[in-house]
Amino acid sequence: MEELEKSIRINNLLDQYGKLLTAHQLDVLLLYYQMDLSLSEISEQLNISRNGVYDAIKKGTNLLEKYESKLHLVQKREELNAYFEELKQKCSEEELERIIKIEGMVK
Repeated sequence: MEELEKSIRINNLLDQYGKLLTAHQLDVLLLYYQMDLSLSEISEQLNISRNGVYDAIKKGTNLLEKYESKLHLVQKREELNAYFEELKQKCSEEELERIIKIEGMVK
């Protein structure tokens, strides 16, 4: 998986499952994937070793992937978004307003 694709995937997983992580894992993953800090920068900021940062990233991302493999919430959201986009392309102006309203309700 390309680095940008991986980052987007982890950010989507964080949006969906981030609250299930420990505060420490969440902090490290947010700094790494959303703030784009290096292991050294995170290490200095959180006053832990680089190895501790690496371990938190590895364990946190593994947990996020485990949650997704069991619940499939990110996959279902992506499928729903694709379905709405397909509907928008094939509908009339009047139907488009209703679709956008429904889409807003389910997001």
